Amino acid sequence: MRDGLDEEFREFMHGHWPGVVRLAYGLTGDLGHAEDVAQAAFTKAYTSWPRISRAGNPDAYVRQIVINENTNRFRKRRVAEQLTDLLPEGDSGDAVRDIDDRTALMSALRKLGPRQRAVVVLRYWLDLSEAETAALLSCSVGTVKSQASRALAALRDYGQLADEEAR
Repeated sequence: MRDGLDEEFREFMHGHWPGVVRLAYGLTGDLGHAEDVAQAAFTKAYTSWPRISRAGNPDAYVRQIVINENTNRFRKRRVAEQLTDLLPEGDSGDAVRDIDDRTALMSALRKLGPRQRAVVVLRYWLDLSEAETAALLSCSVGTVKSQASRALAALRDYGQLADEEAR
């Protein structure tokens, strides 16, 4: 019987991996950390898969694990992060506007605090409702609204995003 559950989990993981990494990337701002958080989330989901699959909404469960894993990443040990406005040098080539836009957005998101970043990613990146976001972050809907308002105001004031909109 476990083989059937293993196959079910494998299909779930393969189908949802990109979305979970995208959520984690929005929260962490780093692809390496995002993949680590996603891997930890799927590991925890696998250990509880029989219960999760019976509950009927494994997506919500995994999203909650991702948020908790990202938060725990800082609780377990202080992660020495050096955030910069510049990407590491890579292959030289023509800059694509989408990459510039994404870089500006990720840079702006890194300027937000963890709670505001989580609210923005959940509300506007994953398109969750205020109630769903509040439930995932264990806070009130009012807190989600105020954090979203403050975060959006900070993003509007961020110079690089304003420059992108002016183009």
